[in-house]
Amino acid sequence: MKLYSFFRSGTSHRLRIALNLKGVDYTYVPVDLRREEHLGDAYRALNPQGLVPALAVEGRVLTQTPAILEWLEERFPSPPLLPADADARARVRTLAAIVGCDIHPVNNRRILESLRSDFGADEAAVNRWCSRWIGEGFDAIEALLAADPHRGDYCVGDTPTLAEVYLVPQVESARRFGVDLSRWPRITAVDAACQRLATFRCAAPALQPDAA
Repeated sequence: MKLYSFFRSGTSHRLRIALNLKGVDYTYVPVDLRREEHLGDAYRALNPQGLVPALAVEGRVLTQTPAILEWLEERFPSPPLLPADADARARVRTLAAIVGCDIHPVNNRRILESLRSDFGADEAAVNRWCSRWIGEGFDAIEALLAADPHRGDYCVGDTPTLAEVYLVPQVESARRFGVDLSRWPRITAVDAACQRLATFRCAAPALQPDAA
C-alpha cells in the first residue's frame, strides 16, 4: 500500500491518522505541492484531479479522502471509526462534515493560491479569510460538544472516531494560520486527548519525511 501525501495537507493528515488507528502499514510517497508535482503528468496519471492524498492498493488507486476513509472502514472494520449506535454515528458524521464540507474546502491550498493570484490578497487577508471560516465551523463544533454531556474524552464517546480524524488536522491548520484556540476549550481538550496517542502524534505534519 502506497500513500501519496504532502506533509502539510490536511486531507493527507486525516488519512495518515486513520491508517495509524487501523494499524495498516503503508509506504509514504511524498508529492511536493510547493514544486507543483501534483500537477505533473506522472501524478495526474494516478489522480486526474491532481490532488493529495491518493492511496495505491492492490493495483488500483483510491482518491478523495471521504471515499478512502469509507473503504478503510469497510476493509479494516476493527477498530471502528464509527460507533455502533446509529445516533452516535450521525453525531460523528456531523462533526466530520463541518470540517470536511464547510471549513476545509474554502481554506485549502488552491483556494488560498487563487485569493493571492486572482484577487491580490496579501498574507494578512489570507489569514483573516482562514480564521473566519475556521471560527464559524469551530463555534458550531464547540456548541455540539457542549450539548453532549456523555461524550467522554473525545468528540463522541471514549475512543477516537472519524470526528477526530477530521478535527485534529483542522486544529493543526488553525494553529498554522495563527488562530487563537482559547475560545474553544472543548475542541482543544479533544485535541490534547488525541495528542496523548501515538497514532495521532506520528501522523503530525512535522514528523513526515517531506517536512524538511
